[in-house]
Amino acid sequence: MVKKAFVCHPFLLALFPVLFLYSNNLEQLPPTVIIIPIIATSSFVFTSWFLLSLTLKDKKKAGLLVSFLILMFSSYGHFSSLLPAFSAAVAGIVIGPDRIIFPLWCVLILIGTRSLIKTHDNLHNLTNVANLVATFLVAVSLINIGAGTFKMHGLERSLRSIERQQIDARPPKEADKQPDIYYIILERYANTCTLKDVYDFDNTRFTQYLGQKGFYVATQSESNYPSTAHSLASSLNMEYINFLSDTMGGKSTDFAPLYAMLQDYKVWRFVKSKGYKFIHFGYWWPPTGQNKYADLNLNPNAPTKSFSMLLYKTTMLYPVGERLGIFSEYQSFQKQSLYMFDELARIPDMKDPTFVFAHVFITHGPYLFDRNGRPLTNEETNKRSRTISYVDSVIFTNKKIKTLVNKLLLDSEVPPIIILQADEGPYPERHRLDPDNFNWKQASSTELKEKMAILNAYYLPGIEQRVLRDVLYPSITPVNSFRLVFNLYFDTDFELLPDKSYAYTDKDHIYDFFDITDKLD
Repeated sequence: MVKKAFVCHPFLLALFPVLFLYSNNLEQLPPTVIIIPIIATSSFVFTSWFLLSLTLKDKKKAGLLVSFLILMFSSYGHFSSLLPAFSAAVAGIVIGPDRIIFPLWCVLILIGTRSLIKTHDNLHNLTNVANLVATFLVAVSLINIGAGTFKMHGLERSLRSIERQQIDARPPKEADKQPDIYYIILERYANTCTLKDVYDFDNTRFTQYLGQKGFYVATQSESNYPSTAHSLASSLNMEYINFLSDTMGGKSTDFAPLYAMLQDYKVWRFVKSKGYKFIHFGYWWPPTGQNKYADLNLNPNAPTKSFSMLLYKTTMLYPVGERLGIFSEYQSFQKQSLYMFDELARIPDMKDPTFVFAHVFITHGPYLFDRNGRPLTNEETNKRSRTISYVDSVIFTNKKIKTLVNKLLLDSEVPPIIILQADEGPYPERHRLDPDNFNWKQASSTELKEKMAILNAYYLPGIEQRVLRDVLYPSITPVNSFRLVFNLYFDTDFELLPDKSYAYTDKDHIYDFFDITDKLD
């Protein structure tokens, strides 16, 4: 008598890659991102198992074959990502992973598939083992998701309970239409001195253009922190975040509280209290991919699509799609960059006063365009030097910003407030070569300046020049940007904080802050 075995492992293994990937990124993503991938993978697995069961006339064999293919397809990206580092460590060279792993995976799939189809063994015990292993993997992922979600909610509550300066939430006064506010973050956009000294590029024509348009360019501005999460958590909450050293400890590697501060922050709460509509432009980086508090999220690669792309990149399908020019991450990012500028130019058409947060990544790798805006392929970018790619991205960004500024100033019913600001500068060469072992306490002044010196420009219309001369200064840092803006336009009395820059030791001590202001001077 042949024992029957319940076949559930293919469906559980279809869930596992989705749940595992989400459990490792849940502090950056909303839970809704897993819905479509789960439906899609489950439907595909059920159809494949059903058809193979009819073809092979054996449900257990069909189930094991589907599970084997799932494991091979979904593990491909993880193994291929390890090969360059492994080959560099062993042989001193970097091997293109797809040239090695892809044919090897194809051979293993053919051998495994043929062996399963040809076997005449009773697969009852193997099916039970597969069920048990698949159940364990899914259970562990679900436990991690539950624990992580509980932790995130606890962090949000604790951050709100920490005594921080309260925002004036009085209802807005009846008045004429208020100016739109644009906070445009140009990722890793260095200041003029860094571009000249490190990249041999003179950016004064762009800064002169901004000056001619009425911007004040803070020529000595520096970031308050050397990473996007730290920097934006500080500027959007108008405060230094060193208090996290006490709540998280200096040895923490947990970015969750920073990501929470990028969602629920003081600036949006203040402008909402003044009658503003909050519009959020996200990009591929999940922590700012969308904002759950925004009235409108504009991101063609919203977190669901970004998560699906991240999942897709772990599979064997990605190198095939990239080679064929379909479902390419590069193409997706390029379209997203152009979409953002197109939609930003439409904001003046909106009736309500708007606060716009836009996170622009053109000056952050992978570098997607040449200086004229021609989209680059991955292969083209890999053949170019980093200096050329970075300078070209700055030049193209300048062109897009000029077009956007002209459009906003021309079409806005009330002259808008515009802040063009980098969150951080580019990483120094030594960090790029070995980011895992880079210690900011051992960084030279030159390396710190490259990382911390940023573009920071303000268009503040309707304020008398004598007042602007009194309140704006070359070394203003992002932590004071909205303190100053709110004082000028909303009669608040925020005290400007001392302009300081802090670094943390390394990636394993992200809250071990120390003052680097003197080194930058």
